[in-house]
Amino acid sequence: MSIPPDVKKSLANYKHTSLFWTDLLYLMSNRQQTLAAAGPFRKLAVNAKKITTETIEMNEDMTEFNTRLSAYYKQLSDTWNDAQKEYSKKVPELPNDTEHMEASKRVWIDIFENYFTRLFDSSEFSENFGKLVTSELEIAKHWNNMMSTLLESANMPTKKEMDEVYKELHSLRKRIAKLEKISNKGGI
Repeated sequence: MSIPPDVKKSLANYKHTSLFWTDLLYLMSNRQQTLAAAGPFRKLAVNAKKITTETIEMNEDMTEFNTRLSAYYKQLSDTWNDAQKEYSKKVPELPNDTEHMEASKRVWIDIFENYFTRLFDSSEFSENFGKLVTSELEIAKHWNNMMSTLLESANMPTKKEMDEVYKELHSLRKRIAKLEKISNKGGI
């Protein structure tokens, strides 16, 4: 499943317009007489191009994700419908009484299990699902990059910096515990 031409055109227009305005903002922020040159807004204006670029790339990945998600649900619903049709063909063969309800349920389970096993084993499903997960991870990466840029612009610690602090804190705790253990052995 590919991206429709009208969606591609809309994305291209969005990309062009966004980059134009961020370039303009960036140029304005480099002039000392502008309001953006004062305080944290200057840093945000300088980083606006990064954020816009990440947003554009994320929108492209979201389009890919939505295309893959639609294909994923189409595969599931087509398989469900085919299995239901097969079940509907076989049900009239069984008598419709309480005695045969268990047999009817077993037929339903067997048919659906076979149809969905074939779907999940198919290369088309695997390929689409892999690309769906990949595009979802790309979207998360863009979010993380944008958040890091925004935090950096606001002079706040980024996730990476906080992770480094937590690692160092963990290391210090281990060293303190080791030193306490040594001092307790020596003091006895």
